[in-house]
Amino acid sequence: YQGLQPVKTTTAQITDVCGNLEALNSVDKDLVDLNGNTNSFRLSETNGTMMGLGQQMATTLFYGNVTVNPERFTGITPRYSALTGGASSANVIDAGGTGSTNTSIWFITWGEQTVHGIFPKGKRTGLIHNDMGEDWAFDASNQRYRAYLDHFKWEAGLTVRDWRYCVRIANVDVNQLISGAAPNLMNLLIRAYHRIPTVMGGNVTQSDAPTISGSMGRTVIYANRTVTTYLDIQNQARPNALFTMKEFDGMPIMTFRSIPIRVCDAILNTESRVV
Repeated sequence: YQGLQPVKTTTAQITDVCGNLEALNSVDKDLVDLNGNTNSFRLSETNGTMMGLGQQMATTLFYGNVTVNPERFTGITPRYSALTGGASSANVIDAGGTGSTNTSIWFITWGEQTVHGIFPKGKRTGLIHNDMGEDWAFDASNQRYRAYLDHFKWEAGLTVRDWRYCVRIANVDVNQLISGAAPNLMNLLIRAYHRIPTVMGGNVTQSDAPTISGSMGRTVIYANRTVTTYLDIQNQARPNALFTMKEFDGMPIMTFRSIPIRVCDAILNTESRVV
């Protein structure tokens, strides 16, 4: 016969912003007309621009910092930048590397209540392309010439609503990986796996690719090409059933406990030690 005490969740108010990524691609009209297939040739010329925009967005996703580049958004690295001192530091695992030849491995659970992208209210999502048609352009000497113009615009941001659903394995020394003296990458993945609260409650699906989709979202592992190379090498030397290579649409997919490992070259090999 006692009353109940009210309870509440522990939250902190954080303001996340969106960045503006924009580019204008111009192709000489004479060159396009000479090709004979205007649309196909213009597409081939804009592919490099779109690839560059994607690389810039990936770099910002991991390393963006509005205090350094106000036109961008804050990525995940500044939010998990210390081994101690903040709530999110509980999800930063030290791989032991020193100096400035380190890289990171990331576990991210994408979901509405965990980690997800944002965009300005009332705006369109994704990379927007506008065909500006034929107009005047300027060469390196500021001289005019006729060109076909394509305008690209991408307004996006990132928010981490629950820091527990993102884990950083920091201080992975690249030089040690190459020399064979690096820590066991599989052990680091296991430690990170168990930091995510509900990842073990996920359901393995094969609808589009091997994934783990728990009640809070979809978990994905991100690492650069150096890490995935030596993860594969370590597994060949000492096979582990948790690490598998599956196939989807004719392409091999590296997985750890059915969580896909995505190669992202935007993750640097020159990170300073996280302390």
